[in-house]
Amino acid sequence: MSSPTKDPVLDGPKKLAAAFPNKELSMASRSVHADDYINNHQAVAPPMHVSTTFRYAENPDDLRPWDNLNPNAPYDSHIYSRDSAPNSTRLEAILTSLLGAPVLTYASGLSAFHAMIVFLNPKRVAIGGGYHGCHGILKLMKKLNGLEQLQLESDADLAKLQPGDIIHVETPLNPTGEARDLAYYRKKADELGCYLTVDATFAPPPLQDPFQFGVDIVMHSGTKYFGGHSDMLCGVLAFRPDKAQEWLPELREERLHVGAVLGSLEGWLGVRSLRTFELRIKRQAESAQKLVDWLVEEKAKEGSLISEFVTRIQHASQQPEAKEEGSWLRKQMPGGFGPVFSLYLKSEEQAKRFPSKLHLFHHATSLGGVESLIEWRAMSDLDIDKRLLRVSIGVEAWEDLRDDLIQGLEALKKDPKAQ
Repeated sequence: MSSPTKDPVLDGPKKLAAAFPNKELSMASRSVHADDYINNHQAVAPPMHVSTTFRYAENPDDLRPWDNLNPNAPYDSHIYSRDSAPNSTRLEAILTSLLGAPVLTYASGLSAFHAMIVFLNPKRVAIGGGYHGCHGILKLMKKLNGLEQLQLESDADLAKLQPGDIIHVETPLNPTGEARDLAYYRKKADELGCYLTVDATFAPPPLQDPFQFGVDIVMHSGTKYFGGHSDMLCGVLAFRPDKAQEWLPELREERLHVGAVLGSLEGWLGVRSLRTFELRIKRQAESAQKLVDWLVEEKAKEGSLISEFVTRIQHASQQPEAKEEGSWLRKQMPGGFGPVFSLYLKSEEQAKRFPSKLHLFHHATSLGGVESLIEWRAMSDLDIDKRLLRVSIGVEAWEDLRDDLIQGLEALKKDPKAQ
């Protein structure tokens, strides 16, 4: 812990970069050290603060409304936790470094999406398939202000968009793990004068960086890969750097009034989780790719166990552009195609019964955690194909996960109700 010099470069968010002027530190290093400038204690592990309120300055001459700067901790000064708090401030500092853009955190992914819609205040939103919760928010907004929901894949619907409206793209898509072309939608947004917003939950960095394609706001359900341990709810909005200075004050004020802030425990858990962020994401994506490649290979073999039950495998790596050098998909996802994919079994009954045959995959909703999950998606999405299974790969050995799928299908084969 170094003492403050009152130099924003030597003491503030740029401190780490200033120490390494000839290189950009790796994501792995920034995950561990991007919040070091906030340290005001000798403890190596960040403490968890549970206080909701913070003392004002003792000197009456130092009292200024909504300004409670502590000169001994200028980057860790707070008033009330509905505005800011120590743990979420640290989390936002790390995420700002990892995402390459200023960040605000929220109580959940859906509260982040809601905050984004309220702030941009469009009359129309073009949105594709994907997470049904976002569609639920738009339905709520329609009740409040008549917001019109349009189909992203419909040229006729896109033509209805006007300046100030939103094109919202989820990529990769929930639950299939397939990607959508951000450069194409940036061009559309420019032609129509619309904002381009992206839900990048399924492929956080280092897998893709939507800001390279001119996205205005990137959202994440931080519950998933940023949390990574299935034990915290979190939402994240990141704002294109050339707009952030203008947008952030109003966004912070709206978050203050709505109250959709991250809890202190969740902020602390988020910091803990991000220390191993790159390690987890890379392993999960690599294991998922190995499993998908194996499934595709086995499905092509006549008479194999996989071909007997699996009718379709969906993943970004199985899109035609994934095989094309220089394609939009290869440019957009240079770090890998994501840890989530979907399987379609031959019948609804097979899809319903298969998860209970597995030992290493938990049958549960959500994704992104260190443990592998499989979900008969009809449990939480009433409109989905009843034969679909969503698979989220954790950090287990991929060979063990492969063997678990094999023994599970063998058990399914013996189940008379699955025939």
